[in-house]
Amino acid sequence: MDFTNPLVYGVPCFLGLILLELTYSKQTNNKDLYKWKDLTASLGLGVGSAVIAALTKTVSAILIFSLVYEWFNPLVDGVRRNVFGWESFGYVWYVWILCMLLDDFAYYWFHRQNHMVRFFWAAHIVHHSSDNFNLGTAVRNGWFTIVYKPFFYVWIVMLGFPPEMLIVCLGIEALWQFQLHTKYISKMGFIEKFINTHTMHQVHHSKNIEYMDKNHGGILNIFDRMFGTWKELDETIDIEYGVTTPPNSHNIWTILMHEYKNIWTDMKKSKNWRHKFMYAFGPPGWSHDGSTLTIKQIRRSMKEQKEKPEEAHESLSRVS
Repeated sequence: MDFTNPLVYGVPCFLGLILLELTYSKQTNNKDLYKWKDLTASLGLGVGSAVIAALTKTVSAILIFSLVYEWFNPLVDGVRRNVFGWESFGYVWYVWILCMLLDDFAYYWFHRQNHMVRFFWAAHIVHHSSDNFNLGTAVRNGWFTIVYKPFFYVWIVMLGFPPEMLIVCLGIEALWQFQLHTKYISKMGFIEKFINTHTMHQVHHSKNIEYMDKNHGGILNIFDRMFGTWKELDETIDIEYGVTTPPNSHNIWTILMHEYKNIWTDMKKSKNWRHKFMYAFGPPGWSHDGSTLTIKQIRRSMKEQKEKPEEAHESLSRVS
């Protein structure tokens, strides 16, 4: 059975919604929401990402997903049977829901590892590199994540879900992710209990210490809650968007490559091969000499500094 990727219809909507938000922001007191050079760079990166995604779709969808599906779900007497013993899944409505849930689970770990592994972060940082949070930023995508993204999802077709079903679910996920990139929708009450909302995604794009590496979910936020990465927006905190090591350029190639160059520079700081490996595949901010820190190390240091005055105060109280 053939299905059309929802993104085919989504792209014109993306452009229309960006234009609508842009026009509205310029007509209100939020004129700085969009900056022309930044928007141009985002659109250029988005177009390039779409072209590359179309070219690599054959590799990811047909060669990887389809071949793996055939290997793990061979035809036996005219019926596809999974190598684990069950009959491969069809297109019943509840199978679609299950596939969407598994896709969302895979997206969580794919997205989280993009923030935890520096080599992946070098590709994903493109999306976070703007200090603006708007629908234009939503299409500011790196060009190299597509190389490794299929390997986070291929297990779903191994289980017996048809490749075309997974492709549709991936498209639905992308549609939801796009519309999250707006500040014009506030907290949504009960929905916030299980859905990844716009305010939660503002947290995700923040470079405030308390917000970094939070809210990696796609459509649902249950995996963030389960694995300790969920964070609610505190409306008393002024959000700063962007990254701590920005490209400081609107040149598309610079935006795409600047973190790879940073990795190479850091790898040359030490002759130790373990250090070189960690600079490339350890968490962002890792350093062999403590000259830079990971976000976990920064939070731990801040916590220790906060506790020390309290410990000193308790000691003085005991003495007195």
